[in-house]
Amino acid sequence: MAEVKKKKATKKSEKVKEKKTKKKVTRKRKSGKSSWKVKLVLWLVALAVLICLSIAGYIWYCQKTLPAFSKAIYVERQTGVKILAEDGRELTSYGALFAKPVEVDKLPKYVPQAIIDTEDRRFYKHGGFDFIGFIRAMSINVIKRRYAQGASTITQQVAKNLFLTQEKSIKRKVQEFLLARWLEKHFSKKQILEIYLNRVFFGSGAYGLNTAAKRFFNKDAKRLNLHEAAILAGALKAPSRYNYLRNKKQALERAEVVLSLMQRAGTITKAEREAALKQPVGQGEGKILGVRYFGDYVMSELSDKLPQYDDDVYVLTTLNYDLQQRAEYLLRKHLRAHQKDKVSEGAVVILDRNGAVKAMAGGYDYNKSQFNRATQALRQAGSSFKLFLYLAAFEKGFKPDELISDEPIKIGNWEPQNYDKRFHGAVSIKQAFAQSLNVATVDLATYLSLDDIIDMALKLGITSGVKDEPSIILGASEVKVIDMAAAYTATVNGGYAVTPYAIKKITDTDGEVLYQHQVETKTKVLSDQTLEYINLLEREVVLSGTGKRAQKVKDARGKTGTSQNYRDAWFIGSNDRYTAAVWIGNDDNSPMKEIGGGTVPTEIWADIMK
Repeated sequence: MAEVKKKKATKKSEKVKEKKTKKKVTRKRKSGKSSWKVKLVLWLVALAVLICLSIAGYIWYCQKTLPAFSKAIYVERQTGVKILAEDGRELTSYGALFAKPVEVDKLPKYVPQAIIDTEDRRFYKHGGFDFIGFIRAMSINVIKRRYAQGASTITQQVAKNLFLTQEKSIKRKVQEFLLARWLEKHFSKKQILEIYLNRVFFGSGAYGLNTAAKRFFNKDAKRLNLHEAAILAGALKAPSRYNYLRNKKQALERAEVVLSLMQRAGTITKAEREAALKQPVGQGEGKILGVRYFGDYVMSELSDKLPQYDDDVYVLTTLNYDLQQRAEYLLRKHLRAHQKDKVSEGAVVILDRNGAVKAMAGGYDYNKSQFNRATQALRQAGSSFKLFLYLAAFEKGFKPDELISDEPIKIGNWEPQNYDKRFHGAVSIKQAFAQSLNVATVDLATYLSLDDIIDMALKLGITSGVKDEPSIILGASEVKVIDMAAAYTATVNGGYAVTPYAIKKITDTDGEVLYQHQVETKTKVLSDQTLEYINLLEREVVLSGTGKRAQKVKDARGKTGTSQNYRDAWFIGSNDRYTAAVWIGNDDNSPMKEIGGGTVPTEIWADIMK
């Protein structure tokens, strides 16, 4: 019995030991799991501290690399150039132009409020950064899955415009936030708003509210009506897209949105919104649509006249405002009317007797193409180039009534033909020029050298160079419209070569003259006898030749030109005051539908010059 009891006690003791061992193992396992959690928490805390330190360090770095706050009153900008017509009316401008600063208190209340309700409706409630507006904008962007709404406050925009670049980076956004907070601390809301209104870009080179009001509506900002204020406020979202001078329809649609936002904000009533939409909009400066072609030409000359200029300048040009409007309007009108004839482009240059540019139309639509066909395009002159051949002949002693042969002729492998595919036998030089007879002209050329013709073209102002080959006789050379206008001017100004020019005077904003055009010493390149003969021929072109459609212009004289396959069509001629060159064609050099120099170009010339 004693042994049985002893065995039971031993088994019981072993069971107790086994349980204790399990408990110890269990405790050890629990202790290991707890240690892993602690380590994870410590790592997360350390990581959070590291991130916070990094953010703090980055903010410190951004703050240390901020530009000097003293620059709040100063802004670097491109020099502004204002281009004026000969009577002082503004044509266009380049660079950044600033007008007299506006004061918020002197503006109608709805003017600054239109901008606040559109750009930053919580302007008077936030401290530089609108957290509510930011959350709202980001929510909308997430929902729409695109950048549909921005969240920059007016203060942030002032900070960016005054101190920072347009770079899109985290650093710039952090600095923008810091600067916005600094501005709110050191300036009043009114001061911040005034800085914004006097610096913000409205489009068309206009920086600041006063400049924009003058540019868009030709009035001071304090005279803006509600409709005009809404147009300017609307332009801030996208100055190119909602530019009233360039995209009137879109600008007016955007103004309706602005007025609705003002009504929603309680700034105006529904009746005031509806009344505003009926208010007249002032006509701004520089309303000539294609004058930028001329403006670009002036800017290309400006660097030569004024190599260095740091302040805004005013450039008084030779352009006649009314004649420019007329030239542009009529060129577009005729081009539209003949689109069915595969005509898409054209150019007009009008010079006075001294070579001053009085009008320049460089194409159908500057917004679609900035290529200036009046000064940059090289086009075949066709029969208008015959001027140089006939001038050279007269300088050699030929006379208008002398007979030349319009019979089949062959020069090497070249057999020139007339446009009517006929031969006219013996004709006078005057008749050959007036009827633009190719074969007779080639016959006259056989009495001259190509050098005679080339020299005459160069003396009269052709700058594109002339190839030394027989095809130039019938106008295969490529020339510029402005050069042809200059060449023909020499036939009506006493025989003097002219160099076209567009700038009369350049002044600074205080009126100090920086450049004044000096009349160059004239060089006589044509004899009086030659002038008499060529004017007789040019007049005959209008009276009985290919330029009859110019007869409605008093004392009209000139020459038509048509290149092979109707790729180019010209009329270049003069009235009692001006010489004008008109060209039409296509940029891709494709043929027109039987449009010759005696048709559309002559009609355009006559409509402009009469």
